[in-house]
Amino acid sequence: MNQEVIAKRYASALFQIALEQQQLDQIEEDIRAVRQALAENGEFLSLLSNPKLSLDKKKALVREAFAGVSAPVQHTLLLLLERHRFGIVPELAEQFIALANDARGIAEAVAYSARPLTDEELQALSDVFAKKVGKETLRIENIVDPELIGGVKLRIGNRIYDGSVSGQLERIQRQLIS
Repeated sequence: MNQEVIAKRYASALFQIALEQQQLDQIEEDIRAVRQALAENGEFLSLLSNPKLSLDKKKALVREAFAGVSAPVQHTLLLLLERHRFGIVPELAEQFIALANDARGIAEAVAYSARPLTDEELQALSDVFAKKVGKETLRIENIVDPELIGGVKLRIGNRIYDGSVSGQLERIQRQLIS
């Protein structure tokens, strides 16, 4: 079975538990922390896939490494470990965050700008573009890209809204050439 499908099933189950226990915010925070920890420590996944290490030792490592996360998250991690599917944790995290965002009416976005955007500017972008994508609000990550010269390029999912000076110059250039 496809890893993405499997991750989606586990994410959906964890999401249901989060809703039932009214811990959506806490579990999402924990899942984000787990995802970040695994991204920063790639050797940890390699260690857990080592066949020479017993399952009990692997469980002890997971319990120790993620002692601060909520019980549902820790149980999910241990279950994935038992079923030899710990490698899907990053995808599970993505799927869970997507489910949580959908439930809250939030979309993830990345704003590329020539300079860091202020909180007011980020809020203004969120107010305008959230409506365009049918969400209540946007959770925007700001990435500074000096090559944009000025303006903002906003990526929401697979959509890109380019209001940058460099983007406008490229469009003018294409019009002049054609």
